[in-house]
Amino acid sequence: MKTFAAINVGSYEQSLKIYTITKNSGIREVDWIRNRLDLGGTFATGKLSHEVMDELCAVLRNFVSIMEGYRVDDYRACATSAIRETKNTAIVLDQIMQRTGVKLDVLSNSEQRFLDYKSIASRGGFEKIIEKGTLVLDIGGGSIQMSLFDKDKLSATQNMRLGVLRLQEKMSRLNVRPSENGPLLEELLEAQLSVFRKMYLKDRVIENIIVVDDYISALILGKLGKVAGSGYLDRDSMASYMNYLQDHTDMEIVRYFDTPEENVPLLRISSAIVRQVALMTDAKMIWAPGVSLCDGMVYEYAEEYKLLAQVHDFEQDIVTCARGISKRYMGSKRRAETLEQIALTIFDSMKRVHGMGRRERLLLRIATLLHDCGKYISMVNLGECSYAIIMATEIIGLSHREREIVANIVRYNHLEFDYSMENSEGIDREEYLTIVKLTAILQIANALDRSHKQKCRDIKAVRKDDKLILTITTNEDITLERGLFGSRAEFFREVYSIEPVIRQKRIL
Repeated sequence: MKTFAAINVGSYEQSLKIYTITKNSGIREVDWIRNRLDLGGTFATGKLSHEVMDELCAVLRNFVSIMEGYRVDDYRACATSAIRETKNTAIVLDQIMQRTGVKLDVLSNSEQRFLDYKSIASRGGFEKIIEKGTLVLDIGGGSIQMSLFDKDKLSATQNMRLGVLRLQEKMSRLNVRPSENGPLLEELLEAQLSVFRKMYLKDRVIENIIVVDDYISALILGKLGKVAGSGYLDRDSMASYMNYLQDHTDMEIVRYFDTPEENVPLLRISSAIVRQVALMTDAKMIWAPGVSLCDGMVYEYAEEYKLLAQVHDFEQDIVTCARGISKRYMGSKRRAETLEQIALTIFDSMKRVHGMGRRERLLLRIATLLHDCGKYISMVNLGECSYAIIMATEIIGLSHREREIVANIVRYNHLEFDYSMENSEGIDREEYLTIVKLTAILQIANALDRSHKQKCRDIKAVRKDDKLILTITTNEDITLERGLFGSRAEFFREVYSIEPVIRQKRIL
């Protein structure tokens, strides 16, 4: 048995959860400590005040004492948008480390939402629901994430800066009467969500909405659900409760829902978001599993140490998301599949040479799928345009650093490699070597399909001494591929000290 602690430094609430994990019993929550401290001021100022920093450090020191009492085997502490959007993030993290001993990981938006998906999977029922058209509505302090699942696969995802604390700050600047807040908020939400509807919901049937948040979820689980604690609510019942929240005073809401008064303003905003999304999708059912980021952290920890059977193939969601991006930018599906097959065959044959693992293999796979997305903008500046598109497009499950690795692999698949990148700001030596190694593999794969006719799909790669023998089974003419192979092969040999050699095997 392992005892694990998860700390979430959220925009409005900081929480510590203690879990025990066993192979037989799975994950069991032992304790949950919550503290309300509003860090949302960073959305307006970009900095934490000295007073807020002192209070946050006091909260984290208390969490450390509790973890010591439980004698936890391991812990993870994560921060989300409020810390992520500070101007002096490095200073804030160093202060927290020096004053509390807590090493705080600042999650990129895609990493945060990916952990939220894993937290949903930890509750069960997720796989069954996403068999039909489902929208996951993940409401945070700074933004919301809307992700579409179709036939149990992630098909699209989009982040929008419509988080509850950010919207609260926007509404406070309007200087209007409280009675006018509701209509103005709904008008703002409708304008923003209409873009999502036009881009992603055309001819798409959404039957279910899964809500992840800190406000409405608690009500649905406690008072609103069809069965207490189930978290399921039908469309009509949800609309009725949403209307109540909009039409009654704060004190009436406090008494009716038995909720703290300080939660009511954010509860109204969260309910308005759910209401607008429900109207936009015309979904029949809403499920609030009542999960938090901490649940995603422990799920990922249990996965890593093989203490939990995999419930959902999250890696495939990352790949599906990349395929959706490629389709959006008119990428060639057949060519991407060919490059993926060739590149992964070479990667797998070189494991002892390159020393990379499963995660790097995934990054290579994503790069093959997005190799030509830049042609949507320019056929001439393909490399730079591809880099710009990838860096500007969120890929759920990849960190910002991983997305930058993929973007550089794709860029230098089309351009001469820039060795000065090793000394550039923001890319460390390990990341630089990953980019170099995977670029060399992608360049070889690209050279083997230079004609774009998929002549080399049936390929085997075997390393013999200082050569990599690439045996291609085809009766087609591969003169073009052989002729343009040289420059790509030279870079590959420079990186690996191995010479790639093409051999053709004809079918009798």
